[in-house]
Amino acid sequence: MPRCLAFLRAVNVGGRQVKMDALRNAFEELGLADVSTFIASGNVRFETKARSLAALEGKIESHLQSVFGFEIDTFIRTEAELAAIATHEAFDAKLLAGAKTHVVGFMRSPPDDSAQRALAAFEGDADRFVLHGRELHWASGFKQSESTFSNASFERALKLRATFRSITTVRKLAAA
Repeated sequence: MPRCLAFLRAVNVGGRQVKMDALRNAFEELGLADVSTFIASGNVRFETKARSLAALEGKIESHLQSVFGFEIDTFIRTEAELAAIATHEAFDAKLLAGAKTHVVGFMRSPPDDSAQRALAAFEGDADRFVLHGRELHWASGFKQSESTFSNASFERALKLRATFRSITTVRKLAAA
């Protein structure tokens, strides 16, 4: 069975609290095996027999909404995909040396041309972006909380759902 990771959007933020044992149980109720969580921000590792990971995303979202009572967007990557994301060098070393933030945004599909133009409007001296498949790498000279760019502004401007994780979290998950 392939090992996968689910990145869940907006878990344990804004009053949307989910206990990790309840989250593991919800995944196990779907027949997923060897379920574990990593930090309380909605990172779930599991094994699946599912042939379509896109269909599994929808199944997980529906189940989580029924269990927890609110929408939880789910973005699945295989362990191989996550390893490639973790090692992708989106920015040069000089830019990263001055960055206070380096995060990866997970999306369902690559943004279309219109969404890419909307993203370009956020780019400036402090914020840099690199699209790589279904992921957006963001480096900033600001702390994530100090930048004008955010998950909310991304979703409003690009009309896409996404969830963001620090590159440190991505690399720890890939190494585990």
